[in-house]
Amino acid sequence: MDILELVDRLEELFNESRAIPFTHNVVVDEDRMLDIIDQMRITIPDEVRKARQLLNQRDRILAQAKEEARRTIELAQQQKEEILRRDAIVQEAEAHVREIIHQARLDAEAIRQEADAYAMEKLAQLEQELARMIGEVQNGIQALQQAQAAGAKDVEEEPSSDSPQSP
Repeated sequence: MDILELVDRLEELFNESRAIPFTHNVVVDEDRMLDIIDQMRITIPDEVRKARQLLNQRDRILAQAKEEARRTIELAQQQKEEILRRDAIVQEAEAHVREIIHQARLDAEAIRQEADAYAMEKLAQLEQELARMIGEVQNGIQALQQAQAAGAKDVEEEPSSDSPQSP
């Protein structure tokens, strides 16, 4: 289940809760709330696993880029050696090989930067979602704690049936 669905369910539970008159507190179905929180505990590691997959994907793309750059450089070196064997175009060949090597390095760097940017974007999105969810859970916990405190205070203030009541 998606973490956002769980947050929506938590919000729905809050919206369905009965308000306590003259307060900002509500009575929440404890079993449903704990069930949603348990599901969040299960789902959040899935979101973290997805983030790790993104990092692994980034690493794989970087490895592929490095391998491609290595092959390009190796091919450039082979071409350089072949061209150097030809006396008439030695200087032109060296310039060409340097350009190929330079371009391969630029290409590898561009691929790495794109992979880093992609991973950074996805991790930032995940961080925002997790921060938002944590805030909502903390607000829910705070609301429940306030409701419990208000309920306990109301119970303490009620007159007991054993004590004499004044007219």
